[in-house]
Amino acid sequence: MQPKSGSIEIICGSMFSGKTEEMIRRLRRARIAKQNIQVFKPIIDTRYNVEKVTSHAGVEFEAIPVNDSSEVKTKIKSETTVVGIDEAQFFDNGIIAIIDELADKGLRVIVTGLDMDFRGEPFGCIPVIMSKADHVEKLHAICMVCGEAATRTQRLVDGHPAHFNDPIVIVGASELYEARCRKHHKVPKD
Repeated sequence: MQPKSGSIEIICGSMFSGKTEEMIRRLRRARIAKQNIQVFKPIIDTRYNVEKVTSHAGVEFEAIPVNDSSEVKTKIKSETTVVGIDEAQFFDNGIIAIIDELADKGLRVIVTGLDMDFRGEPFGCIPVIMSKADHVEKLHAICMVCGEAATRTQRLVDGHPAHFNDPIVIVGASELYEARCRKHHKVPKD
């Protein structure tokens, strides 16, 4: 059944905050409601399973790996009513128009992504999607240093904070990243 009005929901936050797990929870509820679901993920995210979105806790939902935003558009089926897009920060900016178009057609679009890169700066298309979204949920992790709420992702290189000029995109999990609060998030610039 096609929803009467489309919408964009974004679930954002640092790594290890439960973004993918929350999206999967919403997708499972949509499945119970007998809605037609398609989930997409960037093909570069091979951390757990190529054809599933997988939370760090191991919760899974089937997904279609795609190279770029244009591939999302070509793979949407006419009967689809709910679209999930995981790790949207890894997509090109074309994903913004596609998300808008899907919502305008009456689809419910659920997006996850890191709102900040390892430097603590806005990450890719996520800030724009947040501004266009009908619903924004920012989740927090637990700081691995002090146990307070973490809003940032700390990249580590040999156990030390990554340098500001290091590459923005390096796909990894707990072997490269930690959740950190503002106080304990460090990014050396020299």
